[in-house]
Amino acid sequence: MNPTSSFYVRVLLVFGMFSFMAGSCKKETPAPEIPFTYVNFSLNPNGTQYLSLNGVGGWETVTGGYKGILIYRKSINEFMAYERACPYDPLVSGAQIRVDKSAITCTCPICASKFIITDGSPYAGPSHYPLKQYTTVYDGAMLYISN
Repeated sequence: MNPTSSFYVRVLLVFGMFSFMAGSCKKETPAPEIPFTYVNFSLNPNGTQYLSLNGVGGWETVTGGYKGILIYRKSINEFMAYERACPYDPLVSGAQIRVDKSAITCTCPICASKFIITDGSPYAGPSHYPLKQYTTVYDGAMLYISN
């Protein structure tokens, strides 16, 4: 190894160490706390009470959770359940997500954060936090939602 190569290797190592240290000192801001509300209920997603859940891509809002629950049918046997309180600032009055006309995204009318309905991830607006998810279990007849 010639002296010039050795110099470049040392510079890269030092730069890499400083980059690593600078990145490791950076603290993530924790997501605002959504007040805990006990959730434990079941429903029949194939019945007449929840017609919009009968097919894949269907969604329904129900009472429960802190500001309501959004249920989305991702596939024949898979459901997603999200807290409707916007994770950006859940305590603000009216910060409750609503499904957009596309039925692929949902939006908070207060901060304008947008989320993908299939996984709850944010893609626009000030929120960097995903929607809070509830546990879903589907046995082929009943859908159980809990936290």
